[in-house]
Amino acid sequence: MADELPITITIAGRPYKLTINRSEEETIRKAAKLIEGQIGHYAGNYRYSDKQDLLAMVALHFTTTAMYAQNEASFVTNNLSPNLKDIDSILTEALKD
Repeated sequence: MADELPITITIAGRPYKLTINRSEEETIRKAAKLIEGQIGHYAGNYRYSDKQDLLAMVALHFTTTAMYAQNEASFVTNNLSPNLKDIDSILTEALKD
């Protein structure tokens, strides 16, 4: 496919060859860099037996971060959006007068 791009990223010292959509390249490279940064953080601050320990901690870090973001998005969708729609309706009605 013309829109696909072969790239190699390195995570925990291992290269991974991927074929991705060109539009995803920047995001995937940033994600790999974030993972490497977290691995470096945990390697510098905690005792570990091997890189699998570091990868497990990084996976836990990013999963909990994603869960917090999902909970926040759910709160906005379920609690704030209806209130904002009500406020918008009130203001729209008030501006008509």
